[in-house]
Amino acid sequence: MEAWLNELELGIQKGLIDKTIPYSGQFEPQLLMNHQQKKQDVLTTLIDELRQSQSFKFAVAFITESGIQTLKAHLLDLHRKGVTGQLITSTYNYFNQPKMFQELLKLKNLEVRISDVDGFHSKGYIFDQGGYHSLIVGSTNLTASALKVNYEWNIKLTSHEHGAIIDHFTTQFNEMWQDSVPLTTEWINHYRKAYQTQNIQTVAEFPASYHNKWSDALKIEPNKMQVQALMGIEAVRLRGESRALVVSATGTGKTYLAAFDVRRVSPNRLLFIVHREQILKKAMADFRRVIGGNDDDYGILSGSSKDVGARYLFATVQSLSKVKTLNEFDSEWFDYILIDETHRAGATSYQKIIDHFKPDFMLGMTATPERTDGYDLFKLFDYNIAYEIRLQEALAEDLLVPFHYFGVSDYEVDGQIREDLSFQDLAINDRVMHIREKLEYYSFSGERPHGLIFCATKEEAKDLSMALNQTGLQTISLTGDNSQEERERRVKELEDGVLDYILTVDIFNEGIDIPKINQVVMLRQTESSIIFVQQLGRGLRKHESKAFLTVIDFIGNHENNYLIPIALYGDQSYNKDQLRRQLVERSRGIPGESTINFERIAEERIFEAIDQKNMLLKKDLDQDYLTLKYKVGKIPTMMDFVAHGSRDPMSYVRYSKSFYRYIVKVEKLKQTLSEKADKSLIYLSQHVLNGVRPHEALLFQQLIDNVEIKEEVYLDKMTMDVYDDFTEDIRTSVLRNMNLQYYQENYDKKRRAPHDFLSVRFVDYDEETKTYKRHPIFTELLLEPEFKASLSDQVSYALYLYDEKRQGHEVCNGFMLYEKYTRQDVFRLLLWDENPLAQNVGGYIISQDKSNCAIFINYHKEDDISETTKYDDQFLSPQIFQWMSKSKRTLASPDVKAIQRYKEHDMRLPLFVKKHNDEGLSFYYMGDVEPIPESFEERQMETAKKPVSIVKMILKMKTPVEKGLYDYLTEKSITGD
Repeated sequence: MEAWLNELELGIQKGLIDKTIPYSGQFEPQLLMNHQQKKQDVLTTLIDELRQSQSFKFAVAFITESGIQTLKAHLLDLHRKGVTGQLITSTYNYFNQPKMFQELLKLKNLEVRISDVDGFHSKGYIFDQGGYHSLIVGSTNLTASALKVNYEWNIKLTSHEHGAIIDHFTTQFNEMWQDSVPLTTEWINHYRKAYQTQNIQTVAEFPASYHNKWSDALKIEPNKMQVQALMGIEAVRLRGESRALVVSATGTGKTYLAAFDVRRVSPNRLLFIVHREQILKKAMADFRRVIGGNDDDYGILSGSSKDVGARYLFATVQSLSKVKTLNEFDSEWFDYILIDETHRAGATSYQKIIDHFKPDFMLGMTATPERTDGYDLFKLFDYNIAYEIRLQEALAEDLLVPFHYFGVSDYEVDGQIREDLSFQDLAINDRVMHIREKLEYYSFSGERPHGLIFCATKEEAKDLSMALNQTGLQTISLTGDNSQEERERRVKELEDGVLDYILTVDIFNEGIDIPKINQVVMLRQTESSIIFVQQLGRGLRKHESKAFLTVIDFIGNHENNYLIPIALYGDQSYNKDQLRRQLVERSRGIPGESTINFERIAEERIFEAIDQKNMLLKKDLDQDYLTLKYKVGKIPTMMDFVAHGSRDPMSYVRYSKSFYRYIVKVEKLKQTLSEKADKSLIYLSQHVLNGVRPHEALLFQQLIDNVEIKEEVYLDKMTMDVYDDFTEDIRTSVLRNMNLQYYQENYDKKRRAPHDFLSVRFVDYDEETKTYKRHPIFTELLLEPEFKASLSDQVSYALYLYDEKRQGHEVCNGFMLYEKYTRQDVFRLLLWDENPLAQNVGGYIISQDKSNCAIFINYHKEDDISETTKYDDQFLSPQIFQWMSKSKRTLASPDVKAIQRYKEHDMRLPLFVKKHNDEGLSFYYMGDVEPIPESFEERQMETAKKPVSIVKMILKMKTPVEKGLYDYLTEKSITGD
């Protein structure tokens, strides 16, 4: 307790008295703000405090349904732990909607009361953390915009449970609580009547250019995205090109964009090609609104409609691709052709049409240009990508409605996920009720559900629809077996509120426009991130009836669960560490008011899938490589993968030892590099130019183009306020590393480097002139064009990767806080002369000069490891770590004494932690630690044979661990897998 109080006192002194006090713990007062670029928001801190609380009290004047959505999954997890809370809100200015109060009643562990205090305008959040309380008070109401987007000021304070400030707040809260009335269904009914008399209308914000102006085409103007896309299309035409491709997320207005461009070009004849008649009619209506003109100018070619003479012809590919129909048109009849959902253009029917016509200009539009059938869609449009905006960018630009995603656990029987229950199974009733409860709890925006439920099979869709109808819902199943006419009728019923849900398999993945959809439910495992985004996109279109979209994803124990964060965060790198980090950061990784929420069991299944997935399968690597090759129209470089947001190119290095080797293999090229060049690329790619440190890459960059470079020029190239101060020891380390002297993997007892690498040198250093000089061997290697090109590409990528990692990370003597490093990387950055043998490291190793001791912790140890290595290493708090020495150590052991007397040696102790061995060879850098000398205590570790001596000690983190990563590392699995 004394140490805890000391921490609290330091935090108060630094925050309120003296900012120079060297303290950065969890008890320091903080200013909470929303800042998208810095990945800061009030919501994350609020959730962090909520998740670790023993109870909580909120006093908030204004609350929205969307604000409640941000907390629902976390409150449900707290309910399972028995944690309860209290909320006081108000009816001030009738801001709070009646339905919002209904949503509050669903929160089983939250007791709500309504204050009738005139002008109630509080925004305060109190959390009982056991022994101390944390308080957030300021300008933030419980709304998604306030918690994630708006410019807000809030102060977060920590107080002992006996502190005066918490006593003041809790006393005031309790007094107001006694004077407030409980929230009940009866109260809501009375409030609804009063609310309606105020004639208050609350609708979602809708683009002003579209709202109530469809009757006047001249007033419809492009939105921000469309303006940029139109400029891109025009730029393609000005280059003399006749084809262009627009890649635009679902719901961003591709059809309107096309109409705006047609209005500008004013072609004599236009052909608009779609794959479904339902889309065709909607597209024609949109064009009329934008372009205007006579009704006779517009015609349809589909089924029984054959308006072939229309100026603007809207045709289905099925009708137009018929030989007899195509022959009715001269090849130059249309001077402008538009192809919607262009990713389908590889089909024979599309190819027949494209081959037949010779327009002045052809525009393709798609949300998902990636193909899995080997077809080069980008070549079809001469690699002219006029504009590209994906889901994340569209959300950031407020072109789509915000969404709240909930990853929930699917139904379990005896601890096992049961998604395969047929209607005949008795247990299906339990599963149906489980689904029904989730639909009700996570709810929707608006007065009634307009939902799509994506099922795994036609049978499941049919059976589940019948079962849900028995619970009082109005649903129907639609599959490819249903006619187009029935589909259109059922969609109309969903829009009109006759139906609550349509259950389907894949027919609504794309090409369907139902703006009213306010709930998307996924009852099938994720097979593709592309399909996931397509299905999510069904509900992202803005509509005046909704303020947000609810997405409920039932997550079973599937190996493909790793695709979920890839789809949600738009990260196609397939980098495991990056995916884990995004999950840890939760909603900070997604723009705008949207949030990503997982119930704890579901979240664990995602992490497990990431751990188990082999991200280096040849078929996946080849598919992503070909997709990018088609997109850029050439053999891609590593930096092409970066520029186009594709897979992490280091995947190819890990798979083939160098990017060059992968290219040679996949392109079936002849290996032309000399053995020395080839093996040098292998080593440099994997161990030197891997983005861990910029110094080597920067020096290589200079020496590729210059025979020599002055050290002062080299240092000028570094941003000294970003990279650590350059010392003689760093120079020595850089030179040894570049000249392959640090590489000590696969060596023999005489420590001779493999492949005769010691004969290869790249750089020399002249002490007298302070000059780096290119070694003659390096000059010789640079005469091989492929070596020079490959090395330059790897160097550029290494510098990019370091700078990218550094964004938002604190750099501490070479290491980035919470970045991951292998043991080899650690000792390289600690400036060791060589990489020590792994078996000599164990859990820690002290350098010969005692200047550093690197500590490596596998937090959740396997059951089958040696009894003498089952150390009780654990975080006691975000700032306190309990650590055990190696076995067979006493207080008199040299290594223990050195650590205890670390100040005498000016020893640095960086701490590296991974959750378990399934995370691979890398460890999170948690920051440097300081041993507390008086905490050292000799213990006996019990084993099957005899007790073994060990020393227990307490380490203090110089920087407290961020809450998200702390929770991830310390929480034990509850899935039982």
